[in-house]
Amino acid sequence: MTIKDLMHAFPDANIKENEPLSKYTYTRTGGPADALIFPKSKEEVQALVQWLNENDWPLTILGNASNLIVKDGGIRGATIILTDMNKISIQDNIIQVFTGARLIEVSKRAYEASLTGLEFACGIPGSVGGAVYMNAGAYGGEVREVIKKVTILTRDGELKEVANEDMDFDYRHSILQESDDIALEVIFELAPGDKDQIKEKMDELTYLRTSKQPLEYPSCGSVFKRPTGYFTGKLIQDAGLQGHTLGGAQVSKKHAGFIVNIDNATATDYIELIEHIKEVILEKDGVTLETEVKIIGEDLVPEENPGRVLINKAKSSLKSTFTKAPLADESLK
Repeated sequence: MTIKDLMHAFPDANIKENEPLSKYTYTRTGGPADALIFPKSKEEVQALVQWLNENDWPLTILGNASNLIVKDGGIRGATIILTDMNKISIQDNIIQVFTGARLIEVSKRAYEASLTGLEFACGIPGSVGGAVYMNAGAYGGEVREVIKKVTILTRDGELKEVANEDMDFDYRHSILQESDDIALEVIFELAPGDKDQIKEKMDELTYLRTSKQPLEYPSCGSVFKRPTGYFTGKLIQDAGLQGHTLGGAQVSKKHAGFIVNIDNATATDYIELIEHIKEVILEKDGVTLETEVKIIGEDLVPEENPGRVLINKAKSSLKSTFTKAPLADESLK
């Protein structure tokens, strides 16, 4: 079966062939998707998954591609991006939302409806689906605290409703990471609140985010999970890695827990810099850092980009720096 067969089976679907994923990821890196599909309904996703299963196509599901690195070789088979599934409905204290919606937008709609509980999410750039998958959180809040149930699509193409207590939520974890099922719709249960107080809290958190995070550059957000008993950013800063640059990727000088794209970085630049940070911190502090960002896709075949390794090494040697700019400990994840 070819991409033409897929397009013939779904003539009304928005399908792009050999589409660079760098156009969609927050790092502005990533190779091409063989077939990139933008469904608009649960039923369309279900039909696609069933067709892909019947024809033995590999399938990758993406949300807003914010906390994600796609390797330079891209993704084989079909890739579904859910951002066109973004409807948000509110009734009383219940918010029903398709998982392609941006979590920031849901937080804004909750404020407009005088509902409290999602203020912490006002600066999280990912989709609702990604937030469920990772149990996203910030500033002491997590989505598991306000989710009532999730409608999922199994990889066999079956729609199911899963209650909060069956989602196995934990720090940056949900059951979806083991089952590989697809979250399609979420019911949030919030509480009535004072609109002025909700806005005040959101303004405070927005200020903290904009003042401490490197939003002026493309990035994948917080790269590493927080090790028990440590702040990741402080570990990286104390190791002299803040400002360290490999290719076009740099440990942010504003917040050492972020890696930013300062000069046409590749996914390989990002991944090699991540591995370097992990090696240094393990050797210096005996701490094993775990990535929060998800890394997917295929490595670039060397013949497709001759000399890239030599170029990376040359750029790294010219541009690598070790900066120990002071940061407030509480801003370091």
